[in-house]
Amino acid sequence: MANVHVKEPFVRVVKRDRLPMWQAWLYRAIAIILALGIVDVFVYSITGLTPIETLQLMVEGSFGNIVCTSASIVLICKLLLIAVALAPAFKMQFWNIGAEGQVLAGALATAMVMVYANGLPNKLLIPLMAISAILAGGLWGFLPAIFKAKWGVNETLFTLMMNYVAMSFVDFFVNQNKGEKASIGTLNADTGKGWLPKMGESINWTVIIIVLAITIAMYIYLKHTKQGYEIAVVGESINTAKYAGISVKKTIIRTMIISGAICGVAGFLTVAGEDQSISRGTAGGFGFTAIIVAWLGKFNTLVMIVISAFIIFLQQGTKAISDAYSLVGFNESASAIVVGFVLFFVIGCEFFINYRLSFRHSRKEK
Repeated sequence: MANVHVKEPFVRVVKRDRLPMWQAWLYRAIAIILALGIVDVFVYSITGLTPIETLQLMVEGSFGNIVCTSASIVLICKLLLIAVALAPAFKMQFWNIGAEGQVLAGALATAMVMVYANGLPNKLLIPLMAISAILAGGLWGFLPAIFKAKWGVNETLFTLMMNYVAMSFVDFFVNQNKGEKASIGTLNADTGKGWLPKMGESINWTVIIIVLAITIAMYIYLKHTKQGYEIAVVGESINTAKYAGISVKKTIIRTMIISGAICGVAGFLTVAGEDQSISRGTAGGFGFTAIIVAWLGKFNTLVMIVISAFIIFLQQGTKAISDAYSLVGFNESASAIVVGFVLFFVIGCEFFINYRLSFRHSRKEK
């Protein structure tokens, strides 16, 4: 037979062999530098700030004084804890988009105990609040898990729907309790019942210690326990897990209860430890931002500490710019654009870490 000239597509996406860790992080560093360069051009075009001035203002807005530092640390802890909660579910390839609702469920349970059991002393009230938050968050994780495990219901839609259910419950509770017990949004403002004690005058070390303890415990759980191994195997291949004798259904249900319970703890710390109030915005959208943190951290909860700090630095820093230059057009929307620029580049670089572009070439086939 005659030789046939075959023309391939101009470009193909080819999966890479595993890159060395230093090379992967070099790609990420380059992506961040490129993103910050575009951000500098964007900020300068609106405010006239030079790159150095932009960086200085962002640092001051995030960690310039004890008030800014305390606020940033609280947000870092909240984002980190929710990302840690999502890590086991996403490692199992269970697409939990319901962290926002799971946080709200925990926050609602906390607030209800604060309001309806405020006759108890704090040494009993606060543990009861924490247990209620864990159970409520766990329930919000259990429901989509049981439907997925038993009947194969799509977990993405189910967990997303549960967010709105939680919001509706919170709205109902707030409307029912307007008045003395929830005046101007502060629960038990006159007695301080249910308020989590703070270790430290300016920075709440209680919250920091709890979040770091859960972060380290989750790292050990995923890396060095039998259940963590089962999560990894189920995430790689359900058929392999079944062949190895792993109960996929039990793993899914157990993992999602843990994921929801930790989100419940995040709701508890938000209501009892910081805000002492509740609304449908209590989760602050961090349930969705935490998905990015979990993915970028490759489900390594220790790496997530750095990523959470970086994202909060961007948010707080650009907020400081918008506060100072809102009159010239750099408002909250511009601030969100800056954060979006950086995340776009950082997430985009993950493509080039895992894949490469193979450009067209001709070959002859017989």
